[in-house]
This record gives sequence, structure tokens and C-alpha cells, in this order.
Amino acid sequence: MFSKKIATVTVALISIAVIAVAVLNPNTFSSVENPFLKSEPTNSISGREGGDGPVLVVKIDDTKASHPQIGIEDADLVYIEQVEGGLTRLAAVFSSKIPTRIGSVRSSRVSDIELLAQFGRVGFAYSGAQSKFRPVLAAANLENLSAERNSAQIYTTDPSRIQPYAMVLRADLLLQSIAEKGITLAQSKAMGWTFGSAPETGRRVSNIKLLWPASSYDAAWSAQENRWLLSHQNQPNLSDSGIQLGASTLVIQKVLITPSIYKDKVGGVTPFSATVGTGTGYIARNGKVFPARWNRATADSGTTWTDLAGEEITFEKGQIWVALVDKEPVFTDVIADATKPGSK
Repeated sequence: MFSKKIATVTVALISIAVIAVAVLNPNTFSSVENPFLKSEPTNSISGREGGDGPVLVVKIDDTKASHPQIGIEDADLVYIEQVEGGLTRLAAVFSSKIPTRIGSVRSSRVSDIELLAQFGRVGFAYSGAQSKFRPVLAAANLENLSAERNSAQIYTTDPSRIQPYAMVLRADLLLQSIAEKGITLAQSKAMGWTFGSAPETGRRVSNIKLLWPASSYDAAWSAQENRWLLSHQNQPNLSDSGIQLGASTLVIQKVLITPSIYKDKVGGVTPFSATVGTGTGYIARNGKVFPARWNRATADSGTTWTDLAGEEITFEKGQIWVALVDKEPVFTDVIADATKPGSK
């Protein structure tokens, strides 16, 4: 009996000690081990806090006239696509957090259908599409939430911007509208990649230059922010909130870019970026670049990334940018500081 009392008191004292440590220093235990520390749900696409929710994809202009762009810092994933004239356009994927305003909104392109099929029937917000392309877009597994089907209260005009770069989506009103209509959107899910520690190998670089015929991006590593800070056309890529856009994981996906049967209103041929199949590229995270291979078996499948030996390369949690390119990026290596002790 006496030994049982001792055991009971001992357990009680240990429990009190655990609670005291947890209260005084809640980070002593991980969220898995510590029952007193609640962790926020994370998004399956980006690993960001906010959990999984309906997926909204917005097409956003990417020329100088549309900068600073609106709301992109809240996207879980941003694709950079080549369009007519060698310019670029963005497809921003929102789920963990959908901001009130997003823009400048522009039109859809043929590459979007194959690219977005892997997410399921997501909400697709864009300004419009050429008549020849509309039947193909209508047949795709995308919920048409374009400006062609919504009011000027939802697709607003920013008086401080010039057309066609002035369309700004009120995403809050759009979501309210589709809820009232009973429209259900696909929820975010695992897309083929997972999150984890970076491999110990890799090439340490300070800057990455991404090139298209008439556009460019630079990604400069910031150890302080633990992400790649982006510049567009040699200018810091700032959002309208003043935040410099950047990627915790920058994916450089080399794809085949070929002319499609579509043209813009001035006759420029619309390119098609093939994102189903296999190919090579790079995963950039934590100040390093890792040569990689990508695989996407079907349009409905997610995209997996492995190193050249076939081992999975995990992503860093946070906003992901995927650059769809057909040109090799230019890397600037980190140069050791010769003034530091032990350097050569």
C-alpha cells in the first residue's frame, strides 16, 4: 500500500513538472509530443498554416504595367507561365488563405487546362478568353468563375491603373456568391511533393536568374527570411502591400514550350507549356539548388520530384513558386569570405 502511495505521488509530481515546463517554455516539446501545445492545421499544397480549404486559382498579369500586383503574397503556390511575345503570366493558387483583393486579373490560356487538372475541379478566376478557346475551356474540369459570368462589383476596376491592367478581383465577394449558388470547389490536397529537411548535398548559390524571351526573374537567397526574394525585370518584386514576393521553395520545371493553334487579338501565337510527362529541373530551397527530375503520369496526377538517383526531394514549408521554363537558369555561386578564419 505504501509503495502504491509513493508511486501515485511520484506520478503526480512528474505531471506537475511537465505542466510547469510546458507553461514556462511551450517550445520545449514539439507539437506532436506536447499535449499542452496546440498546432495550427497546415495546408497540403504549401505546408502553410491555415489548413486545407477550397482552391481558387486566379490568372494574373505579369508585365511591368501590372506591378505592384495584389494579394499574391497569400497564395500557396504561384506558377510562372510563358505567353504571347515571350512575356509571362501568373496562375496563383489560393487555399490556406484567400485575400480580399487579387489582381491585376487577366485572361486564361491553353496551358492552364492541363496544368490545373491535377488539383481537381477548382474555382478558376480570369478576365475572359478568346471565342475559339471558350468551348475547350468550358469542357475542362474547371469551375468557370470568370469576369464574363460575374458582376462589376466582384470584378472591379482600380482607377489608379490603366486598362487592361486595372481589373481587380474582390475574392471575398466571389466566394460569397458561389456559396449562395451552392457551388462546391475542390479542396486542397497533397500534390505529389512532401515537406521535410533539405538534403545535405546541393549547390549553394546566392542568386538564380530565370529567363523567358521577353521576361526575367531573379531569386536572391535571404538567410534572414529563409526564402528566395524575387525580382521581376531587374526590379524588386513588391506586392501592393509593400512585401517583397518570394518563395520558400522555388521549383524550376523545364518543360517543352511549343506554339498552339490559338492567337491573341493582335495575332501573337499562344505558346503551350507541357506539364504532363517527365522532365528535368531544379529544386531551390534553404540557399541551395538540387538538380532534379519531375514526373506527372496523367493530367489528373500530381507532380513528383526526385534527385537524379531517384530519391525524393522534399520541399520547405511556405509559399512555392514554379517557373515553367525551357531555358537553363543561371546560378550565382556563394563565394567564401576569404577574411574569415579558416577560409582559403
